[in-house]
Amino acid sequence: MKLRSAAAALSALSALFFAHPATVAQGRSATALMLPGLLLPGLLLPGLLLVDQKGDRSLALVDAASGKVIANVAESGVTGHEVATSPDGRFAFVPIYGNSGVGKPGTDGRAIDVVDLAAHKIVSTIEFDHGVRPHCAVFGPDGLLYVTTELDRSVTIIDPQTLKIVGSIPTGQEQSHMLAISHDGQRGYTANVGPGTVSVLDMKARKTLAVIHVSPEVQRIAISPDDQWVFTADQFQPRLAVISTATNSVKTWVSLSGTGYGSAVTPDGHFLLIAVPGANNVDVVGLSTMTRVRSISVGSAPQEVLIVPDGKTAYVSCAGSNEVVAIDIDSWTVTQHIATGYGTDGLGWAAGE
Repeated sequence: MKLRSAAAALSALSALFFAHPATVAQGRSATALMLPGLLLPGLLLPGLLLVDQKGDRSLALVDAASGKVIANVAESGVTGHEVATSPDGRFAFVPIYGNSGVGKPGTDGRAIDVVDLAAHKIVSTIEFDHGVRPHCAVFGPDGLLYVTTELDRSVTIIDPQTLKIVGSIPTGQEQSHMLAISHDGQRGYTANVGPGTVSVLDMKARKTLAVIHVSPEVQRIAISPDDQWVFTADQFQPRLAVISTATNSVKTWVSLSGTGYGSAVTPDGHFLLIAVPGANNVDVVGLSTMTRVRSISVGSAPQEVLIVPDGKTAYVSCAGSNEVVAIDIDSWTVTQHIATGYGTDGLGWAAGE
């Protein structure tokens, strides 16, 4: 971690706090605070785990080395489910979804909070001009931020430097809840919960290429490091769909220990880890054989899996026990139980410097 002078840190933070309003283009009025210091130096711990706490309406910042929460940042509304970290590791983007589950009656969120991770504060809020239920935010290789906007049946594109909306991509389906982007940035894939489909998006041409029927209902989505496979969990049977990106069709199914939910693939492409909320397990799928090779007991109602970039540790959010469980991938053993807030859900990672 590089230490900055106090004067430099104060100067950077002042640039953020006294930012000016900006107007969003592309036919949607929105207000945001510009971040002229988006790439300026700050003070960060190396290895910061971000945890969205739905019930507490806050984002927890966890020192990964000690497993301790160092700050809880209150969100601007009800409530964030997911979080994305800027490529420089300095800012978190938290879509404010609303007070309901996907496809359920409730409020329609219309904002995205921007959190300065060094200052432990919201420094901007991007506001849509209507309710869109923004949910899953993902940075693409092009540096743009892509956010699922369910009620518009689209993925909205945001320039993180100006905090302006610069475009959108239609998904052609309702309840486009989660998004995965290929590592070359050419394709996007959304899990469309109620329709039970996956939309295939051309990220450059900004159009839908195909809609793949998977099951009566699906949840979550992940992609392999080589971009050959996309994975989503059937919500009616305990199985994982393996989709070929070459044919845009379901290639095979993997039996699970229960109904699957959030998943992630190890950086070496050897394994997929998937949360199984009903069994309080994480199932490990060997991708060479496309079979479940083990199950690991974690906390209650696991939701999401995040694997750190070095591939050594997986973090699992557990909504029922209000904790994040750390798994050592080499030994497949639980190494930490990190106490977090009520309704622990979405995870993010900031590497710091």
